[in-house]
Amino acid sequence: MTADMAFECLLVSRDANVVCMVNKLLDNLAINTNICLSSSKALDQLAKGSADLVIVDWEDDSAELVGNIRKSRGWQKPTVLAVSPANGPVPVADVLLHKPVTPEGCAKSLKAAYSRMMYDYRRHCRYAVMSSVSATEERGRLLDVTVTDIGDGGVGLRTKEDLKLGDTLSFRLSLPGASRAIFIEARVQWTRPYGAVGCEFLRIPPMDLNILHDWLTRKNKIKKPSAEI
Repeated sequence: MTADMAFECLLVSRDANVVCMVNKLLDNLAINTNICLSSSKALDQLAKGSADLVIVDWEDDSAELVGNIRKSRGWQKPTVLAVSPANGPVPVADVLLHKPVTPEGCAKSLKAAYSRMMYDYRRHCRYAVMSSVSATEERGRLLDVTVTDIGDGGVGLRTKEDLKLGDTLSFRLSLPGASRAIFIEARVQWTRPYGAVGCEFLRIPPMDLNILHDWLTRKNKIKKPSAEI
């Protein structure tokens, strides 16, 4: 993600028609684009930076590029859109765009890719909270914890208490600017020696879930598309 919170795309193609058509639609989606002519150079570029979307105009060495993206650990896993020859093999990708490339087909594939990128962003994005709460452990024990961050799927905590994987906590959390506190039941997914804890949501009442989603939407700083998708 760039400093202005726009998605970033790496477009791997040497076809001027593909580059021109795709680049125009990416601009409409407020997605910043870097163009690369070969898969080998694309790997180097990904290793040095990040991309939310990789569009690959399919060639003989493209499968190796996508394979390296899938098994990489250090990079953010981007959405992969493959531009496939009409009579060629169907590439392993998240989204396909078949040649000959048309504005309608391109728009449809990029809309699918954009939706996937937004889903991944919302699922992994966390917003700082830093709120002290009294949490109830499943056996009724009261614990002092600090909610450090929250996202669409869970919360980050910090505590001096000894928590283990699978432990369940419930607490009420006041989100800055929200109309009222929300009830959260969450399960510990991971712990760190210095007291950091990651939890996934187990249960949030429907009305409280609406409050959380509205709050997260207001926090969302993604640059909006300039055209309807």
